[in-house]
Amino acid sequence: MNVVLRRAEPVPGRGLCLVRGDITEEQVDAIVNAANERLQHGGGVAAAIARRGGPTIQRESDAIGFVPTGGAAATSAGNLPCRFVIHAVGPIWGSGDEDLKLRSAVQSALAEADRVGAASISLPAISSGIYGFPKDRCARVMIAAIVDYLKERPGSTAEEVRLCLWDEPTVRAFEAAWDAAIATEPTQEAPS
Repeated sequence: MNVVLRRAEPVPGRGLCLVRGDITEEQVDAIVNAANERLQHGGGVAAAIARRGGPTIQRESDAIGFVPTGGAAATSAGNLPCRFVIHAVGPIWGSGDEDLKLRSAVQSALAEADRVGAASISLPAISSGIYGFPKDRCARVMIAAIVDYLKERPGSTAEEVRLCLWDEPTVRAFEAAWDAAIATEPTQEAPS
C-alpha cells in the first residue's frame, strides 16, 4: 500500500505529495514513466510499468517512436489502475545540462498531463536510477520544476501531483529537499 509522507499546497487548490510505494499501484489519472528516447521499456521503473500494464503500452510506445531528452508523450495505461502513462525522457548523468534537461522532462510530463486532461499525476524520481542522476539533486530539481509549473500555469488541469518513491535512499533525498523547499502541512499516513 502506498503511503503519503508529505503534503502541501504550493499553489492554492493544487496539492503536492511525497508518497512511498509502487507507482504501478497509484490510483491517479496518469502516472509518469522514466523512459528512454526510443520508448523501449526494458529496465527500472519503465520495465515495471510495461510488465504490469501489459503489451498495449509497448505497442503504443512503438507507434510514437522517438521522444527527445526533456520531452514526454502519453499512451493509454493498459492494465494499470490509471488512465494514462506519460513517458518522460530524463537525462543521463554526465550528458551535460542535466538539471535543465530534467526540469524540461518534468514540465513536459505535466504539460502532457494537461493535454490529456489529467487532474492527478504521479511521477517517479526521473533519471535517478540507471541514468545516474544524484538523488538529492534530482529531488531539488523535480520539486522546483513542479512548483514552478503549477505557479506559472493557473489553467493547468493538475489538482494533485504526487512524487512516488520506491526505495529508502530516494525517499530520504526527497524528504530532505522537500523540507528545505516547501512548507509542509501535517499529514496522517493515509493510504493512496
